[in-house]
Amino acid sequence: MERISFGTTGLDVSRIVFGTWVSGGWAWGGSDQNEAQRAILRGLELGINFIDTAPVYGFGQAETLVGRALRQWGRRDSVVVATKCGLEWDERRTRIRRNSSPDRIRWEVDQSLGRLGVDRIDLYQLHWPDARTPFAATMEALRELQDAGKIHHIGLSNFQVEQIDACRAAGPVAGVQPPFNLFERAAASELLPYCRDQGLATLVYGGLCRGLLSGKFTGEERFAKGDLRRGDPKFKPDKFKQYLKAVAALRKIADRYQRSMAQFALRWALQQPGVTCVIAGARTAAQVEDNAGLSGWQIESEDLHRVEEILARHIKTPVGPEFLAPPE
Repeated sequence: MERISFGTTGLDVSRIVFGTWVSGGWAWGGSDQNEAQRAILRGLELGINFIDTAPVYGFGQAETLVGRALRQWGRRDSVVVATKCGLEWDERRTRIRRNSSPDRIRWEVDQSLGRLGVDRIDLYQLHWPDARTPFAATMEALRELQDAGKIHHIGLSNFQVEQIDACRAAGPVAGVQPPFNLFERAAASELLPYCRDQGLATLVYGGLCRGLLSGKFTGEERFAKGDLRRGDPKFKPDKFKQYLKAVAALRKIADRYQRSMAQFALRWALQQPGVTCVIAGARTAAQVEDNAGLSGWQIESEDLHRVEEILARHIKTPVGPEFLAPPE
């Protein structure tokens, strides 16, 4: 498994990160918790030593799942654990909003530490920018948590460059987590170059574009109530088939490398300038085994050019991931 130093943190991490949004079940049509735990453990066996989670993933369920897997693994210090803060939900779990106030963060970190069963979080990330709370106040609270030994490094998820600058003016930022994949590439225009120039590590998420780049869809799928893809414009009938035509063309390149479509898509993301690590979720051990196949090979430059030609031909009106953002 390929490893890399995560920016200036000194953390030695796998270039693939085990993402647990799907493990939590919420917004993905549910999850088999026993199978999800086996997937995490299989990832650890394969050398994936970096796990990304969040309280909102299953409303604590994903963090609890990671905690159980860590206890079964038994070697906490061999795993880099990243989680997040700054989102809250109502009792019915139907409304989620941003809240990065210092009191909220101080409360959240103890909840996460308890669910994860650890005494320190390696990378603690603000999940979304909160317009109601000054970044300086949030960063001060995070620095206090560093001083208390509850968190090691601070990260930012779904932040734009000017927001990152504002946070960095108030405290150290070690990593940035933006959405980024073959079909959603807004981060490549400004954010990734900024991170590369500033020496900030990145762990990009959505590498398979909510399964669209897995190569498993036919275009006839119907997603259950509660599955976020029901509201994603890419999965509406006309757009869905448009994107799948691009996937079919991309698969021909992947076949030449004897790689699955998922492996090809994740490898593409990993080879883009400014990308340190790529997050990939998995429901099953078989899926994490497939994801791990992104390691140890390269897409040649001429095929990277062919990818651009395919996208220009098939994706006339790209749709971004903005629909995922919780209200401020």
